Amino acid sequence: MSPLPPREATVDRLEVHLVGDDVLVPCVDGTQRPYLSLDAAASTSALPVVAARVQEFLPWYSSVHRGAGWKSQRATADYEQARQAISAFAGRDGRDDVTIICRNTTEAINHLAYRLRLRPDDVVVTTVVEHHANLLPWARLSQRRYVECSADGTFGVDDVAAALDGGPRPALLAITGASNVTGWVPPADEIIAAAHHRGIPVLVDGAQLAAHRPLPADADYLAFSGHKMYAPFGAGVLIGPRATFSDGDPFLAGGGAVDLVDLDEVVWTDPPEREEAGSPNVLGAVALHAAIDELTRIGWAAIGVHDDDMARRLRGGLERIDGVRLLGVSAQPGSLPVASFVIDGVSHALVAARLSAEHAIGVRHGCFCAHPYLLRLLGLTSPEVADYHAAVLR
Repeated sequence: MSPLPPREATVDRLEVHLVGDDVLVPCVDGTQRPYLSLDAAASTSALPVVAARVQEFLPWYSSVHRGAGWKSQRATADYEQARQAISAFAGRDGRDDVTIICRNTTEAINHLAYRLRLRPDDVVVTTVVEHHANLLPWARLSQRRYVECSADGTFGVDDVAAALDGGPRPALLAITGASNVTGWVPPADEIIAAAHHRGIPVLVDGAQLAAHRPLPADADYLAFSGHKMYAPFGAGVLIGPRATFSDGDPFLAGGGAVDLVDLDEVVWTDPPEREEAGSPNVLGAVALHAAIDELTRIGWAAIGVHDDDMARRLRGGLERIDGVRLLGVSAQPGSLPVASFVIDGVSHALVAARLSAEHAIGVRHGCFCAHPYLLRLLGLTSPEVADYHAAVLR
């Protein structure tokens, strides 16, 4: 095999330390080793500036929107400043959009699925590449039409256009901004343009993309999560046109979402408060604001160069190991530094267990909440899939 190409001299590595980088964990040989998290595609540790901002805010924590006390006023101001920063980060300035702060991307997509008031015969076009968060909510409320992928786990604009042109006409295109399995980044701008040319609105699941690239500003709806953006304090985001949320019952009913309640009547308030019933996650919003500020300070150019370097070295290194098979596209420019692989003759669970127990390396194993995609990347035959299903049911 050819040696791994040297890193270009022009690449300056980002030296960003995260909370927990110095944690020691026990290994089976009786020693303790520094924990190395290679599971950041699932959840990232906190940036130190995020943790510091949360600690700074804690003495001022209070209920928001409905308290007259100074702490409540201060907490409300910080919460709303976070909302404004999130909107700007997503490129929504100047648009009549609503930014809803919720728990995570999964809740955001479920929230949108409810608020779109889909009928059982409506069609949502999505893809086989999606995380379950962008598959299961649509299955509960509508029909689905899928964009298939090629053997390398990718699809093109023409593939999406063909699915959109099928009948009946879709009510929505719901598509990932980046794969959590392979790191592949679909051509979102071109796909959104193709959908809009046909008058079809688009949701982009930006969970995997948001910490790495600018979110596609032309998407009608965006969903993403702080726990993948170095702000693991439980905040997620749903952004979409105000008209979607300005009438009808909200996803959650409760305090804060109303102007008037009688035993037989309710008058809902205006969005976004209409969509955020109950006490919101103020700390999560403050943390996400801090993470956005830090990512903005670092800059997309520096992050992109760093990601490209990491992706090249990650995939190149894995491809050089005998018996290791990389799943999906191997060397496409612009892919995120995410990789999934199998080892000939060795169970994925055993690989993960040994990396942890012997080397203090944390990785994710299994199907990464993307079962349909993994079945295709692994190239399983129909009988093999049937055997797998039967084993799960047993």
